[in-house]
Amino acid sequence: MNEVSETVAVLPPADRLKESGIAFSLAALLPVLVSLVLSVLVAAMGEGAQNAVWYRYLAYFLPQLCFALSAAVYFRRARHPFPEMYRGAKWHYYLIALFMQLGLLFALGELNTLFIGWLEKLGYTSSESPLPPLEGGWLALSLFVVALLPAIFEETLFRGILARNMHGAGWGTWVTILVSGAMFSLFHGRPEQTVYQFLCGCCFALIAVRSGSVLPTVLSHFLNNALILVLSALGLETFSGTVGIVLIAVGAVLLAGSLVFLIFFDKKTNRKGGAPRAGVFFLAAAVGLVICAVQWASMLLLGFANV
Repeated sequence: MNEVSETVAVLPPADRLKESGIAFSLAALLPVLVSLVLSVLVAAMGEGAQNAVWYRYLAYFLPQLCFALSAAVYFRRARHPFPEMYRGAKWHYYLIALFMQLGLLFALGELNTLFIGWLEKLGYTSSESPLPPLEGGWLALSLFVVALLPAIFEETLFRGILARNMHGAGWGTWVTILVSGAMFSLFHGRPEQTVYQFLCGCCFALIAVRSGSVLPTVLSHFLNNALILVLSALGLETFSGTVGIVLIAVGAVLLAGSLVFLIFFDKKTNRKGGAPRAGVFFLAAAVGLVICAVQWASMLLLGFANV
């Protein structure tokens, strides 16, 4: 074992949890600060700037830069060997990540559409984030900015730093999965997507804990975003009739089969217990949790106010 690995191996669990909480707070705070600067810049340039192509790309790119900086701070402060988080996993975890993502997108996604429809009947207006251009060569750049970068940096933060350190510090497997999934959902700040993102976050955390790597979830996350972009570029945002029913049915089978295997058969990483030293983690993550909660509540109020 090399010198760095030995240093990390003896790092107290409380310190690992504290550094994870700090990384989460930074990842929540930095995009807010950058967004304020960007808003001032756009206001100075006039209303048309917000519809410009460069602005739409920048709106997706800057948060990922903030996540990368937050992860860099974590790796430096925690003295965590960078390659360890990205070590390879057994081949079947990549296959499971593929199957599970298709299930999440087509089966769970359909349930989420019904949930959004129910909210809209109550008077809620869903928020919209304009996508960058998807025509021609723009699609490749959009796949890089909107699909690949979030897959790498969000998985590094939520599954590589948060879930990995929760579990490594002695938290029970299901406590780790549920807490990290909840934080992933809250972080995105979109009430109409909360349930869907919570379940996605839990599924991603389950794969990461079982495989010991973030690479399968990076694949899953990328496929989710990439498929949405490609289908949008082709004008196939929704499927109806027989095709829609088949996709939902196949997706449900793939999702259920993946979960059954990971939960009931692949149990070698199971750990019972609660969340020791949780206070240390949540204290360090408090700034980020408050920011995310305020953003989530604000979006909920704006949605019902039809602003």
